[in-house]
Amino acid sequence: MVVLVGLLVLVAFMGQTLSGPQPRRDGLNPDVLNPWRPKRAGLGRMKRDWIIPPIRVSENSKHVPEYLVQIKSDKVFTGEVIYMLEGPGVNQEPKDLFEIDDTTGWIKSKVPLDREKHKSFTLKAFALSPSGERLENPTTIEIHILDQNDNRPHFIQEEFTGTVSEFSIPGTSVLTVSATDADDPSTDNAALSYSIVAQDSVPPLSVNKTMFGINNETGVIYTRDVGLDRDVVQSFRLTLQVADMSGQGLTSTGRAVIHIRDINNHAPEFRPSTYNMVAMENKVGEDLGRVNATDKDERNGENWRITYSITRGDPAGNFAVRTDPITNEGIISVQRPLDFESRAEYRLTVRAENNVPLSIRAVSEEASTATVNIRVLNENEAPRFYSNPIEVAIPESTVPGTVLVSDIAHDPDNAKLRFEIIQDPERWLVINHETGEVQARKTFNIRSPYVRNNKYMAVVKVTDLDAGGVSASASLVITLWETNDFPPVLVPLAGIVCSDRTPGHMGLLLSAIDQDLAPHADPFTFDLVDTDMAANWTIIPFNETHAVLQPLVENFWGEFSVPITVSDSGSPARSSNALVNVTVCPCDRAGGCTTMAAAAIFGTRVGISFIALIIIMASAALLILLLLFAVAMRSCNRHSGRKGGVLLIGESEDDVRDNVFNYDEQGGGEEDENAFNIDLLRSPSDMAPPPGLFNQPGSGLPKRKQPLRKDAPYDLPSPRCPRRRPADPSDIEDFINDGLDAADNDLNVPPYDTALIYDYEGDGSLAGSLSSIASIGSDEDQDYDYLNDWGPRFKKLANMYDPR
Repeated sequence: MVVLVGLLVLVAFMGQTLSGPQPRRDGLNPDVLNPWRPKRAGLGRMKRDWIIPPIRVSENSKHVPEYLVQIKSDKVFTGEVIYMLEGPGVNQEPKDLFEIDDTTGWIKSKVPLDREKHKSFTLKAFALSPSGERLENPTTIEIHILDQNDNRPHFIQEEFTGTVSEFSIPGTSVLTVSATDADDPSTDNAALSYSIVAQDSVPPLSVNKTMFGINNETGVIYTRDVGLDRDVVQSFRLTLQVADMSGQGLTSTGRAVIHIRDINNHAPEFRPSTYNMVAMENKVGEDLGRVNATDKDERNGENWRITYSITRGDPAGNFAVRTDPITNEGIISVQRPLDFESRAEYRLTVRAENNVPLSIRAVSEEASTATVNIRVLNENEAPRFYSNPIEVAIPESTVPGTVLVSDIAHDPDNAKLRFEIIQDPERWLVINHETGEVQARKTFNIRSPYVRNNKYMAVVKVTDLDAGGVSASASLVITLWETNDFPPVLVPLAGIVCSDRTPGHMGLLLSAIDQDLAPHADPFTFDLVDTDMAANWTIIPFNETHAVLQPLVENFWGEFSVPITVSDSGSPARSSNALVNVTVCPCDRAGGCTTMAAAAIFGTRVGISFIALIIIMASAALLILLLLFAVAMRSCNRHSGRKGGVLLIGESEDDVRDNVFNYDEQGGGEEDENAFNIDLLRSPSDMAPPPGLFNQPGSGLPKRKQPLRKDAPYDLPSPRCPRRRPADPSDIEDFINDGLDAADNDLNVPPYDTALIYDYEGDGSLAGSLSSIASIGSDEDQDYDYLNDWGPRFKKLANMYDPR
């Protein structure tokens, strides 16, 4: 190794040139400090690349720093050369493991190396001129760390566990142990060898010979000898050793526990073999006692579990046996009621065997059996019904006194019994208390709410009159079948038949109602009672429940009484007769009779045509519209004092009295909040355009609109009429009356007293503002006495203007 390193150093030394003085670092440009970055244009191609073989360094070397290799540039250059190194171990993690002398080019290690942490390093070396010129292409330097045996092998587990069946033959594989070594696996430093250094048995000293061996290369533990008996030894504890250098190097120890697996080589055995037990009759599910069989196999193991069975003495299956999972005992119980009068003693044979079949290595033994003697005790038993429920099927028309059922129960002890009915919601039944005979008390009704699916439920009780008074109950189910008790009833008994037989009105639809149920109801049969009526009438079946009555003669009107009989499908069938009043007439589209005059008009060929009738009706409607228009025009002329929704008190500009439109505010609730809205009073001085300028095209002013009602819906139109200004202020009373009339005829107004806005002071009002009342003229020029005639509110207004 030393010779190889020396040769490498010698080769590197022979290729280097004499180095000059140390270059100044102040003149280095960024290309010198960062040689891995791309160089600027203008540099020439390198002459040739370095070729340096991989360098091998031993780990854990104590000679640090250790010179590894020297690099030299063969580029012809008169100046100095600067060497730089980069990569993992230099300027990358792990850092500061290697360095390079930037003047001489020697690469050396700075600290001892650890092969288990880093197996090799790949570095990049650079040769630069002081001006930053790259003298050589970057070269790759590989450094491999040589391994030393500095790590002990270790087992991958602190304790290995395995099992082997008892009586296994030698060479049976038990388990495999394994260890690891951190040294180089390609060297002897990681070549492992396994061995067993000690063996202990449980119980201690139960086996003296070596029972297990191990393959020193693979770590497989196997059996070496015979005699593995779980009854003698349950497990073994082995002390293991592993060593590197093929067993000559560093060592460590471990443990292995091997359990002996039980096989079923023992059959269960009863101890004792005879048992005596007592059972009470009529008791089901009670445990009578236990039988015990022992097994020498491993306790609670699968070979230890025992299954018990009754092989003889119980042909009826009155008893059962099950295994207690904790104690492995057999529990005898009663699964069907015992009868002392029938049998008082039982002798059972119980067998015990394992769930798992016996091994071929087991001693040949027969299954163990035991004898169980059971004595039955007598008790006073309750009476028994022969059947429960007791089922009876009878017709619903069964007459009272009919015997429905008898001999329904008996007593095993031959005791005297008493019968009674404890549930009979309709009280249809009666029972003989001594014999138990059940009779009908009254007739049955299949439509009773207590009859469901034609079944009526009752409960019968029987009591043993001996000491103890034991009783039993049973359900009595009476199935009622339907009988034809009611005749069908015809409906309807009156109707209309269209004489013209238009589609959809072909005749009178008849039906029937029957209180009976199927099969004694529909289908119904409809027939004419009077054979003489068959010349004028016929009945056509429509479906199973309906028929159509039609006349055979066309174009005859009048009222007729048709006798009809209807029959059901019962056995025997029942029928009823009815008189149906039929009105035959021409029909309208709804199926009703039209008047005779209309029928004559539309039915005769001499009458007026339909187009002529339409013309007459249109002329009448036009006449009515003309009358309504004349009335409307007259009404508009009468109300011509209102114009554009603004009330004009007078033509003079000196008359500055404002108009009051909210005459009363006794409104309907929360709507009175806007009763005294000052916005309704507007100043005429603010209205610049004259009254006639509104609604003129091109004026640019908004059109007049009737104010929206806030107290009524807007889905119906309110009365509208052009208004004219009053000729004299005294006409304001007529104006108010006209407003009241319009409000009364307004469909949008609710029927309660509310705020009604009769008019509003629209744009262009001729009235002056309130602030100008005192500035226009003197109050002495005005006479306000007429305001006293308008009511209390106007009297207060008159007092405000005339303080006299």
